Amino acid sequence: MSLDTTPSRDGSVPEVPIIALLGPTASGKTAVSIELARRLPGGGECILADSMQVYRGMVIGTAQPTPAERAEARHHLCGFVDPRNADFTVRDWLDEAERAIESIRGRGSHPIIVGGTNLYIRSLLEGVFDGPGRDDAIRRDLETHDDETLHQRLREVDPPSAERIHRNDRRRMIRALEVHAITGRPLSEHKQQWTDAPRNRPDVRLVVLDRPVDQLNRRINARVKAMLEAGFLEEVDRLRSEGELGTQAREAVGYRELLDHLEGRCTIEEATERIKIRTRRYGKQQRTWLRRFAAIPGTVRLDPTDRSAREVADALVETLEFGAEPS
Repeated sequence: MSLDTTPSRDGSVPEVPIIALLGPTASGKTAVSIELARRLPGGGECILADSMQVYRGMVIGTAQPTPAERAEARHHLCGFVDPRNADFTVRDWLDEAERAIESIRGRGSHPIIVGGTNLYIRSLLEGVFDGPGRDDAIRRDLETHDDETLHQRLREVDPPSAERIHRNDRRRMIRALEVHAITGRPLSEHKQQWTDAPRNRPDVRLVVLDRPVDQLNRRINARVKAMLEAGFLEEVDRLRSEGELGTQAREAVGYRELLDHLEGRCTIEEATERIKIRTRRYGKQQRTWLRRFAAIPGTVRLDPTDRSAREVADALVETLEFGAEPS
């Protein structure tokens, strides 16, 4: 399929296609996305699909693009949410992403989704389950219970959601219990509308950066070291002292571990090792989802090993334009 236009989502008016550049953490997505933005016909602009890069001030630990990188290509959905806000949802991200896509297309450029958070990518392709509207009476009743009681009740009516939602995440526990109370069905059952096999949308071209696992793990360890040398600990200390970290933001990989160190629960060496381990586990979780995205017909998989970001971008432009397999 040519990069010039694709059918619109209703199959009528041609649209500038969306390029979704996917890959696990430390796979090199940022550098490739910037080079891709510079090489696509008409240019491109990057839309970040990362649930922690949306937060303002969480720059080093979430690997937000640097000022120099943002000067090379325009970026959207980066550092625009107050980190004290625990209510930013997948629906919020998708609404902002669709607005950015429309704006970028209006300038004749290609939207480049860079992810990241697999749930965000899934929502882009298939939409999200919004569920029933809120019921204030049910919420008032649920608010009278402590977190442990709420989590115990959730385990009884919706074990999959109880497994997924942290026992201190009061907002999400209440929402899951509210959905069950209103519909008589657990939230996890409603979400089964998202099958194990993701579906693509016609105006999206999927690209997966697929590095070997051992190489990714080495890159993760090196990146954690570089982040700490760049002032990651000081960033967390500042956000903590200013009361800027809400319940969602403080659970981000690296932030939770450094908060444990700053609050006397572990040494910096222990925190560093925990960050590496947790990041590698997160990467493994991402790779599981990426295998499902890679199985969608038309998805381009490319191993960027021993190639510069520029070489990867050149290969992708050629592949996406002419339908050839990347070499």
